[in-house]
Amino acid sequence: MTFDILLLLLAGFFGGVLNSLAGGGSFITFPALIFVGVPPIMANATNTFSSFAGYLSGAFAFRRELLAHKKEIKTIIITSLFGGAFGAWLLLISPETVFQQAIPWLLLFATLLFIFGSKINAFFSRLSNQHKYASQLGAVMLFLVLLAVCIYGGFFNAGLGIIGLSYLALAGHTNINAMNGIKLVISSLVSLIAIILFIYNDAIAWFEGVTVLVGTLIGGYMSAHIANKVSQVRMRQFVIVMSCAITVYFFYSTYSNPL
Repeated sequence: MTFDILLLLLAGFFGGVLNSLAGGGSFITFPALIFVGVPPIMANATNTFSSFAGYLSGAFAFRRELLAHKKEIKTIIITSLFGGAFGAWLLLISPETVFQQAIPWLLLFATLLFIFGSKINAFFSRLSNQHKYASQLGAVMLFLVLLAVCIYGGFFNAGLGIIGLSYLALAGHTNINAMNGIKLVISSLVSLIAIILFIYNDAIAWFEGVTVLVGTLIGGYMSAHIANKVSQVRMRQFVIVMSCAITVYFFYSTYSNPL
């Protein structure tokens, strides 16, 4: 038990540091929860709970930038709550064995998003400059993209911030501070409604989740000090190596012994 607590605290700490400096903290916290014996679906729900405080505090930090987007955020709030609830419901009705076999693919998707996220965002930025989505069809397509992002976030939290930024680039946003603020609003609301459903269905491992949460809060607080010693580029490279290794491990452990 002592080892499990220490492992979860360390995973939360490094996850909090990574989320603050480079992103990708779920690549550490989610596998750590599974490693200590939390079932996959419960580990995913618990990881969402553990990440929520960081999303909320981040959104609050960008509150001034968000004031200029009040009208848009109203739509985002409704869509995030609906999409997050639907994604969480899909997770809860998924058989444990099916979700366990989907984990490597979800991690691979999140890893590719992390590696190529900047290029994806740049592509969508160019696309938004060429097509201003003035037509009604364009508005509908943007809404469907946002809805898909929120459903994904309710189902599997890892990589949510990256695809959230991709959606905002596609929607024509260029101010990175505003984009980060709106992204965190989406992440906060999607996580909040998902957590409510997870609590109702008793899908959160509270002891393990709170332990990780404590670690993430400490890691997030210490990130400013660590940033002076380790560059974001190095942190990002570390996350890429770590996420690739974890993804390969889950592919091996899942498919070398078919369920």
